[in-house]
Amino acid sequence: MNLCLPFRIKSVNNAKNLIKRHVSYLNLPFNGCRTTILQAQFPQSNQSKQIRFNSTVSPVETTGFIANIWQSISNSTPVAYVQQSLVDIHDFTGLPWWASIVMSTILFRSIVTLPLTIYQHKITARLEKISIEMLGLVNELKKEANLAMKTFQWTEQQTRTLRKQWKTLVIRDNCHPAKTFIVLWGQIPLWIFQSAALRNLVYMLPNPTSLQAQIVVTEMTLGGFGWIPNLTEVDNSYILPVILGIINLAIIEIQSMVRTRPATRFQNVITNIFRGLSLLMIPVACTVPSALTVYWVSSSCYGLTQNLLLMSPIVRRAFRIPKTPSELENPYEHLLLRIKQRVGYEAGLSVSQTTKSTIKKNKMEGDKIQKK
Repeated sequence: MNLCLPFRIKSVNNAKNLIKRHVSYLNLPFNGCRTTILQAQFPQSNQSKQIRFNSTVSPVETTGFIANIWQSISNSTPVAYVQQSLVDIHDFTGLPWWASIVMSTILFRSIVTLPLTIYQHKITARLEKISIEMLGLVNELKKEANLAMKTFQWTEQQTRTLRKQWKTLVIRDNCHPAKTFIVLWGQIPLWIFQSAALRNLVYMLPNPTSLQAQIVVTEMTLGGFGWIPNLTEVDNSYILPVILGIINLAIIEIQSMVRTRPATRFQNVITNIFRGLSLLMIPVACTVPSALTVYWVSSSCYGLTQNLLLMSPIVRRAFRIPKTPSELENPYEHLLLRIKQRVGYEAGLSVSQTTKSTIKKNKMEGDKIQKK
């Protein structure tokens, strides 16, 4: 989208007031593109000036099954609420659009995803604790089987008993394993809705003739920063897309490095899938308006900061997340050591003495729980 301003304006607010008082709309189709002309009449000089928006892409005319789904999402009620919230936050704060996008991202994620993430950590901790209890139950069942049948083979009745005990513990602690995916239930819809809302603002959807849509897109063309002054255009320097890929990879690698137990095959597969998606997002971010890229980068930065904070035992106790045997007493030292191992700086070291003592201490606590 290109913006042509034949006259100089002192500020965005002046442009907004000017357009509100002296504007008329013309939407002209030209070779499959949409051209919107805002014609403003200046009372002092009685001269007519024009602000011309040339949309080189017609987002509402795309066809196909995926395009229809995306259009349905774009016109949905949740997207409309998010879109209006973005405009209200910008108008209330008076910040440039790039800062408004960052602030709204922090606000939405603090309201939606942060509580869900804390709840997910609590569920995971409870599951780990009842898993320790289940080890004791399994041992007891094996002893009973040895005494009754003088063999280690399991019967169907014992298997049903074990499953019943597991369900009893899950119900007691209210920690069904499906709840560990609760963050995805909130984070993915929020990401889709806010991305669609920003796309609507950039392309003046769903009503291109709306006064608010014209004002917002005018402000966005002037509301960038540094090397991307126009948020309606792509980042031709590819700086933000590369930063996005690096941050997403950092989130995945940090989660992998702070594990104290060997990863299962399923965990390795999931980790590799997310690594591929992180790399795939780089070329995608190179083709979308900078407003979307700013949102994606700020959202990933929030996620990285959130994960690092929730590694701290002090923060976990503050949010009442139960302590587990796998929790590290000095997670940041452990993470730094693992990073050095990855880059080959300290290849000879496996785990620091602090980490070893923490794991041993937590294991002893787990054994006490198991005996109980």
